[in-house]
Amino acid sequence: MSSSASSADAGTIPSVSVRNLAKSFGPVRAVQDVSFDVYPGEIFGLLGPNGSGKTTTIRMMLDIFEPDKGTVQVLGGSLDQARKDRIGYLPEDRGLYKDQKLDTVLTYLGRLKGLDEPTVAERLESWLRRLDLWEHREKKVQELSKGMQQKAQVIATLLHDPDLIVVDEPFSGLDPVNTRIIKEVFDEQRAAGKSIIMSTHQMYQVEALCSRIALINQGEVVLYGEVDEIRRRFAGNAVVVEGEGNFEGLGGVVDARQTNGAWHLALSADADPHDLLRTLASREGVRLDRFELAEASLDDIFVSVVQEGDRAFAGAGGSLEPSATENRRA
Repeated sequence: MSSSASSADAGTIPSVSVRNLAKSFGPVRAVQDVSFDVYPGEIFGLLGPNGSGKTTTIRMMLDIFEPDKGTVQVLGGSLDQARKDRIGYLPEDRGLYKDQKLDTVLTYLGRLKGLDEPTVAERLESWLRRLDLWEHREKKVQELSKGMQQKAQVIATLLHDPDLIVVDEPFSGLDPVNTRIIKEVFDEQRAAGKSIIMSTHQMYQVEALCSRIALINQGEVVLYGEVDEIRRRFAGNAVVVEGEGNFEGLGGVVDARQTNGAWHLALSADADPHDLLRTLASREGVRLDRFELAEASLDDIFVSVVQEGDRAFAGAGGSLEPSATENRRA
């Protein structure tokens, strides 16, 4: 996992400070109470199941939606046009002009962000060559593969050298080689002091890149803090089991999957592994060859918190702002 160098140290000014955001669409409360900070030089994971409110939160943060309540501070103040020009946004839905040539579209988007033509031309060639799109620059966007279009979106996001980068499912459509390249690009941006907010369902990418996360469920932050600290807090909420018999349908188990002959069982937040061991030992037709505690992955924690609706771990890393009380306030 990439670590942000002292990104959340006391005295460091956040690049983004979100406090008590709420938003309703008619009778539907999409976001109820969301608070978090993002610091320079970190990749921050904004996570949640479909319909949790994370995309609405991003849109309020970027002044696309106006919140019903709450405040947002971005790059030191309210989001005026000058600050908007310092943001790079990669939405989940591709927003390129499909019937135009690739270099024409990217040049236009760079100019919209205030770059002059020589600067756009120099930066664009560098990015196109690095992401293996130089030979395709005169093709229409619609003629490109999904992976190529995704790489083009990344270029559009970074071309103007933004200070805040917001990416929604950035690895969509990418093969393993290009995924690695884009991960390297994001890590370079982080090392250069940029702030990156990444929203994705790919928990292994979050574990590889993010230093801190906020998990939103049903419009509220239910988990917030440093990834390593959160995983320590959930230690014992996963076990590995080997043997013969049926290891499915066990009480307290929220997810069970078998890999290379071993069962990985993710437990609910209030489950006791010792109770599970006693249940298995007394279960007819089961023979245990191995039973050991495993370090819970973010996948396990995500499933556990979302499925159980557990709020006991809200505000993980209690010394970080916002406090657990703020995160739970309705």
